[in-house]
Amino acid sequence: MERQETDDVPPDEVRSPGQGDGAPPWQGSDDPEGDRRLGEAVRLLRRRMGMTIQELAQRTRLSSAMISLLERGRATPSVRTLRMLSLALDVPISYFFEARPDASAPSYIVRKASRRLLRLTSSGVLKECLTPDTDGRIEIYELTLNPGGSSGTDFVQHDGEKAGYVLAGRLRLWLDHEAHLLEAGDSFRFPSLVPHMFDNPMQEAARVIWVIVPQGGCGAGEPDGAGFAGSHNVAASGR
Repeated sequence: MERQETDDVPPDEVRSPGQGDGAPPWQGSDDPEGDRRLGEAVRLLRRRMGMTIQELAQRTRLSSAMISLLERGRATPSVRTLRMLSLALDVPISYFFEARPDASAPSYIVRKASRRLLRLTSSGVLKECLTPDTDGRIEIYELTLNPGGSSGTDFVQHDGEKAGYVLAGRLRLWLDHEAHLLEAGDSFRFPSLVPHMFDNPMQEAARVIWVIVPQGGCGAGEPDGAGFAGSHNVAASGR
């Protein structure tokens, strides 16, 4: 029997953003065009992989209603949700960034003015991609967290490794339900299988260099589906 794909979820199935999905409210975005573009990218990738909304929801542990809202540009994902989407759809987070091509720069170089951006305004986070738009294993970002900005309200864990350096302000990094307040000049590295999340509890913006190395390390191949197979959500009750 042929599967039926549902792109529109009945209104009575739509829960308030963040209810049961471990994410903060996503309404009132300051970048509706960016939300629409990101939603189209998610829909295109999902259909290219032959997945229904329900199947993508199961892989990301989000509700079908939330996936539908996101694909229609009516929701803005948290950092955590974006990571789960990238794992389920087998693409780096930078795939969802706003394109800012610079034909004059060599393929190995990223000029500051040509950084690809992702504004997660509802989460108080701006991500700038520091790695070229070419094949590679390492992802490097500069994150700007406004006061109260966060990766989401749930811990997440998946295969790979993460590291970073605090450029300015303070970052509260939660590792295995334990909070670490990092200041400018502090750095970190941890296996991504450690339940983690982050936020900015201060009254000034924080800037952080954030490095992601997928499972297997630099230059190593990753089996199909490995990113999602090793991903987990962890309830934030220990926070």
